[in-house]
Formats: sequence, C-alpha cells, structure tokens
Amino acid sequence: MSARPTPLGIYDKPKPDTITSIEIIALTLSGVWLLGAAFFFLILREEGTSEDGAQSLRFLMTMLAIFMPVAMIWVAATAAKASRVMREESQRLQAAIDAIRQAYLSQQQSQHLRSEPSVTRKLDEIAAAARKTETALATFQSRRDEPARAAAPVAQVATDDQASLALGTQAIDMAPLLSNDDFIRALNFPETAEDEAGFAALRRALKDRSTSQLVQAAQDILTLMSQDGIYMDDLRPDRARPEIWRHFAQGARGRAIAPLGGIRDRSSLALTNARMKQDPIFRDTAHHFLRRFDKTFAEFESRANDAEISSLSDTRTARAFMLLGRCAGTFD
Repeated sequence: MSARPTPLGIYDKPKPDTITSIEIIALTLSGVWLLGAAFFFLILREEGTSEDGAQSLRFLMTMLAIFMPVAMIWVAATAAKASRVMREESQRLQAAIDAIRQAYLSQQQSQHLRSEPSVTRKLDEIAAAARKTETALATFQSRRDEPARAAAPVAQVATDDQASLALGTQAIDMAPLLSNDDFIRALNFPETAEDEAGFAALRRALKDRSTSQLVQAAQDILTLMSQDGIYMDDLRPDRARPEIWRHFAQGARGRAIAPLGGIRDRSSLALTNARMKQDPIFRDTAHHFLRRFDKTFAEFESRANDAEISSLSDTRTARAFMLLGRCAGTFD
C-alpha cells in the first residue's frame, strides 16, 4: 500500500528493511531442514536398488521431502511479513487521521477565538447605538408631549360634543404605519455603528408594536447563536420564489413550503439542532422567534409586492427563520 508524505510528517512510508526477523527465522528453519534431510538421505540411506523405476520414484520423493517443507516455511514467512506490514500501515493511517482531526479542531478553535473579540466589539457598538436610539426616542416623545398637553384644554372646550378617545390608548398605537422599506431594513439590522440609515429605520421600526417584538425576538436568538459561532452573514441560503413565501404567510406548512428551508450549511444545522435539544432556554427563544416571525410576516405579505418579499428573504432575520425552521421541522 503506497502512501504520500503528509504535511504532518506522520504517514511517511518506512524504508524497506534489508532483512527482518521473520526472514531470519525462515532461513534458520530452512537450513536446519536441509541439513537434516542431507544427513538422512546421503548418510543413513546409502544403500541403492537395481530397479530403475523404484530409484526414480525414490528420487522424486526425496526432492519432495526436501524442498516441500522449505517452500511451506517461506510461504508462512511471506504471509507473516505481509500481515505485519498491513498492521503497521493501518496504525500509521489511524495516527494520520487522528492528527488531521486534532489539527482541524485546533484550527476551528483558534478561528473562533480570533473572531470572538471582533464579534464582541461589534455587539458592543450595536448596544451603544441602541442606547443612543432609546435616548433619542425618549427625548423625541417628551418633546411631543408638551405641546399636546398645552393644547388639550382648548381641544376639549371646542369639541365637547365629540366622543372622547378610549382609555389606555398609547402613543405607539397612534404611530404612523411603518413602510415596507423600513421594515425590511430593520429586520436586517444596521451593518455597522456608522450605518445611519439602518439605525434610522430601526428607530422607526421600534415604534411599531408588532415589528418591535419581532426585532427583539430576532436579536435574542441571534445573540444566542453567535455563542456557537453561527452568524447569518456566513450563510448562503437557496433563494425561494415569492409565491412560496406567500403560501407560508397564508398558512401552508410542510412539504408545500420546503424550499424556504434553503440553509445547507451542515455545521450550522448540526450545532443548532444540538442546542435545540440540550438547551431549554435556546429552544424556548427559538420557538418564540418563529411564532413572532410567522405572525408579523403574514401581516407584511398582505401589503408587499414580490420584489419586497425577495428583499426580506435576504435579511439576517429571514436567514435565522430558515435555519431554525429546518431544525424545528417547519418544512417537513
């Protein structure tokens, strides 16, 4: 069995030995047998016979008796040597496989350690920007409330005959309808801390109750998956047609919407499946996210065109839905 040297230097084929212990034993046994046969046939059996036929038969039996055991000794020696070579080759092959596996695991761990600081820094930047967004929203709402309170008595005097608003109405209920472009951009999250357009869309999306709940659920599950080194930017899912997404929004499940599960990355699927089975917090967060995405997308589909649905399917939130949906059996 031939072998090529590997970079690890483990599976290098050994140089052939000039003579091995098996060959020494075979030579010794062959010599002992030949000496014994010569002593027996040449010294102890010198008496001859006048019959030519009997003499020919005796010569043939003599040759067989001398060389047949020698041949059997060398057959056994060859088989033993081949068995030893195969055993050594198998051990070297197993050692090479173990070394390659260890090198791969070490490389994966080093890559994870190298990428973790940058991921932490990016999460810190997003958290700082989110705090700035919340502060800006609080300032904006406080500034809008003062003129509203000042104008309230005038409005009440002028409209005594009109019905008053129902109790419990919040500012978020009176916010303008979120545009589809802002909805899509918010679900993709800001690219960097300098993505002003992304943060502006995210601020507008947080004013919409349904969208803000989906954004929060997506942020929670993406943070948990990042702990296992799973990032949506690394996934390249197969694109599904807009009509498949519409079938999903209208309640279709199983094989009818199987193309939506376009995530093919085996490592991400394996890690997510294992986390779903072993971590109850991750499993509950994932199912909560899937429910929020299902409900919010059904509302979005009714007012979106095919191009907007295709754009939504390429967001980080949609990729998380594809990955978790496959693990949860939504497309089975």
